[in-house]
Amino acid sequence: MSVIKIGIIGAGSISDMHFDSYAKNPQVEIYAVCDLNQSRAEEKAIKFGAQHVMTDYHELLALEELDAVSICTWNNSHAEIAISALKADKHVLVEKPLCKTVEEAEAIQKAVNESNGKTLQVGFVRRFASNTQVLKTFIDAGDLGDIYYAKASCLRVLGNPGGWFADQERSGGGPLIDLGVHVIDLCWYLMGKPKVKSVTGNTYNKLGNRANIQNKSYYKAADFDSNKNDVEDLANTLIRFENGASLMVDVSFTLHAKEEKMEIHLFGERGGAQIEPALEIATEKHNTMLNLVPQMDSRTFDFVKGFQDEINHFVECVQGKQETISPVEDGVEIMKILTAIYDSSKTGAEIQF
Repeated sequence: MSVIKIGIIGAGSISDMHFDSYAKNPQVEIYAVCDLNQSRAEEKAIKFGAQHVMTDYHELLALEELDAVSICTWNNSHAEIAISALKADKHVLVEKPLCKTVEEAEAIQKAVNESNGKTLQVGFVRRFASNTQVLKTFIDAGDLGDIYYAKASCLRVLGNPGGWFADQERSGGGPLIDLGVHVIDLCWYLMGKPKVKSVTGNTYNKLGNRANIQNKSYYKAADFDSNKNDVEDLANTLIRFENGASLMVDVSFTLHAKEEKMEIHLFGERGGAQIEPALEIATEKHNTMLNLVPQMDSRTFDFVKGFQDEINHFVECVQGKQETISPVEDGVEIMKILTAIYDSSKTGAEIQF
């Protein structure tokens, strides 16, 4: 296949990673940009040499020569744009989460199944991190044995971005659907994607966006408004799988805690691993316990390299050279887990699958 023509829908902050990564791939031409904010779309088009600029994504999808799209819009528009793109015979890379509801996720999966062999890749970027891929080689080789327990914490002490992130209608939720989606998916992926048996979850709305805090800066969305916030501050969950394994997760936008925390651990019958804050493997040999530290460029998640590897993988899928390691089916399963956590919190009951 000749150079892949890419259209990027949504020119907000996360799109920068898509633009930059596509621009560094010699087999890609950034062909079209779409955003509700025309000046922002024009700015990106000029910077990356795109030939077409529009504010209506239907116009972008009507470009016959376009091969694929990246969807970098609000969560509540992912489903309709992805389905429209597939019907327009385009390959799709959609930012996480796949969408807002299980019904939307299943509709996207149906559209993929009915498409002409088009790829839909879900933006689970941490699957493409070097530390993830190295650990997976150990897991696939059986070095950790059966993984029966994992736990992950992604805690911000101050970091509600506001804007659409804090708007339930556009985002679908707070730190659970924004941050939790990454760590839940990463653990589930490394555990071998076992079938979910039940979910128990809690969400808390106690602190808001803490706009009163001074002397500590944090990322704020372009449409940040301290008076608007209807998403949770904190979520935690216990996920049980049919094979007997379990996963515990807690995530926050804001919390009365000493410091930010990012920790991910997996425990197996023959060994365990910490993947964040840095990859390290724990095992035993000759009746002695060992800590194994891989020698690699980065033992933690490299944001830029992770996105570059994700984009490069998507391009190869568009070219027919590979099948995506982040397919729509996985996006559907993660949406089932996320919505079950919210449902469990609302009802105070365990959700059975």
